[in-house]
Amino acid sequence: MKEQMTIVDDFAKDTLAGLASFPKSLSSKYFYNDIGSRIFQDIMQMPEYYLTDCELEVFTSQHNEILSAFKADNKAFELIELGAGDGLKTKVLLSSLVNQKIDFKYIPIDISKQAVADLVQDLKNQIPDLPVEGIVGDYFKLIKKLNGQYRKIILFFGSNIGNFEWNESIRFLQHLRSVINIDDMVFIGFDLKKDPELILNAYNDPSGHTAAFNLNLLKRINDELGGHFDLLDFVHQEVYDEQTGTAKSYLMSRKKQSVSIEKLGKAFEFEAGEKMLMEMSQKYDLELIDELAEKSGFQIVRNFMDSRQYFMNSLWKLKS
Repeated sequence: MKEQMTIVDDFAKDTLAGLASFPKSLSSKYFYNDIGSRIFQDIMQMPEYYLTDCELEVFTSQHNEILSAFKADNKAFELIELGAGDGLKTKVLLSSLVNQKIDFKYIPIDISKQAVADLVQDLKNQIPDLPVEGIVGDYFKLIKKLNGQYRKIILFFGSNIGNFEWNESIRFLQHLRSVINIDDMVFIGFDLKKDPELILNAYNDPSGHTAAFNLNLLKRINDELGGHFDLLDFVHQEVYDEQTGTAKSYLMSRKKQSVSIEKLGKAFEFEAGEKMLMEMSQKYDLELIDELAEKSGFQIVRNFMDSRQYFMNSLWKLKS
């Protein structure tokens, strides 16, 4: 209960900070309540959302090479996934690890209690010999509790690192670096720069799943913070800057309006056509990934890329 209250308090604080800023923004880490997590599963099934298929291809076609890198010292380890969701792609690696009788434990972390419960139950059904312990909460805080007696391999898939601004991503990775040991590793997914039309279609799908994903955050504010957003008064927009490699999702106000949020004790004014930043998704090239690792205090062990070179999973260790 205390952990849940902390999450709500952080949600209120971050919402206030975002709506009081100019331009307005909301933190994408709050997309993933139970409803948001279900919508994201729909997004991952879209043909336009290439990221899932590409990362799944990496794990399917190169799982032996990946596992060899994981078990380099043949010691037991904890496989800790941040923002685990439904574990669709991770199951490929987990099955291989169990089949090879490797000594490890899987610890999925997600902010959605339902997502964790569903994943743990699903894994028990599909991979009954898998040792698994699901944890619910904000992994930015739970990272501090991850130091145990076993070597850790931390998974951060789906190009979630791209949701941070450049300096934020460095701070996040430096924070991660500060709580892991010299033998630990980090396995991170990166969406690579490519045809801008492919990228825009992935975030602006004709089925409207991405729009629903963004609008659900307004509904969450209504439900949990006493907000009075009318979802019909906002429309989803997506832009991509191929020079910087940054895709940004916005909700645009259809009219001039005032929206009150009871828990914050404030009303926020929106102009007609005003855009509120909901999410950014950085796209990378190899040079940018090298720079990110260097500035964060890591060094790259090995990169794994899909056949179309759309996506890359990069295995890192602490810089010596």
